[in-house]
Amino acid sequence: MNLKESQCVQYGCGWSAPDGWLNFDSSPTLYFERIPLIGRFYTKNKLRFPKNVQYGDIVKGLPLQNGSCQAVYCSHVLEHLTLQEFRQALFHTYEMLQDGGWFRLVLPDLEFYAKKYLNDSSTESSLLFMTETGLGQTNRGRNLAGFLVQWLGNSQHRWMWDFNSMQRELEDVGFVEIRRAEFGDSRLAKFEDVEEKDRWENCLGVECRK
Repeated sequence: MNLKESQCVQYGCGWSAPDGWLNFDSSPTLYFERIPLIGRFYTKNKLRFPKNVQYGDIVKGLPLQNGSCQAVYCSHVLEHLTLQEFRQALFHTYEMLQDGGWFRLVLPDLEFYAKKYLNDSSTESSLLFMTETGLGQTNRGRNLAGFLVQWLGNSQHRWMWDFNSMQRELEDVGFVEIRRAEFGDSRLAKFEDVEEKDRWENCLGVECRK
């Protein structure tokens, strides 16, 4: 396979954009930064997205040919999607991969937080659960600025996953060899470029193939 036929793709990359990977993010901030001329003066964050990050939304589908990717990676992305959006993202991920291609993901582990909550008898247990899972919302802006932040932002967790439910969803799309993964244990060394250890602590990692 030549390089073009065996691309490695990361979506929802944020500022983690290693060379040798096609890095995509759907942040509205990135969208505005990429507008010609005007985008140079858009400075919502202290850091600008790296130049090798492209705007792309996995829910709508990335601008890549089907079957063109050797590996796809996403870290702490899927929990920010609704169930319907999540299923669309898995479908598009599957379509991008070549036969035998690898998909590797990591996200918060619902089982971990559920057990922690059930084993905590303190009066703060439910508060901690809602906060740590990102399912709770401590406040809501009711003016125009608050509405825009809620509409454009994507920090809220919209669906949480444990291994059993994730495995079922991956199987339904067509993925095989689905297993619980740990940091740095992939059979494809290329994933070492994108993985960050602290993003895997107390989290659910999964690796599978098309």
